[in-house]
Amino acid sequence: MQTLRTLLEREEAERDQALKRLQHAEDQARRARAQAELLAGYRADTRQRWGERLAAGGSVPVVQCYHGFMDRLQQAIAQQQGEVERAQARVEQCRAELAAQQLRVASVRKLIERRQLEALGLVRRREQKASDEAASRRRRRASPWQPSDTVPFAA
Repeated sequence: MQTLRTLLEREEAERDQALKRLQHAEDQARRARAQAELLAGYRADTRQRWGERLAAGGSVPVVQCYHGFMDRLQQAIAQQQGEVERAQARVEQCRAELAAQQLRVASVRKLIERRQLEALGLVRRREQKASDEAASRRRRRASPWQPSDTVPFAA
């Protein structure tokens, strides 16, 4: 039984580590989404500001600079979106690992419970057997016709 308790402690420790990994992955995913939102907001602000300036008229080099900057910003947004997707995939992986670990903990607990019930049943059967034997001995001692006192008929 001690071996099962040790196993349970180890499985619970692994479950706790899986939970920490999930929390860390969720934190990273939150930060990645926040960064993506910041970039998207910056892109929207830049479009608005530069759109007003370019509408008023701008030289070709300024327009080219704007388009180059917006292309690089779009690449950064796409790259960050990839980070968000990878972070979310890691969260899902960590959730699956945590669920599997929780299942292992529950299985070990159930096994311990079954073993305890088996041990209790064994103790009860031993007690019942001892009780039955004691009752049988009392009946034999109390009976006036004990089988050892009978004399066989001689023919």
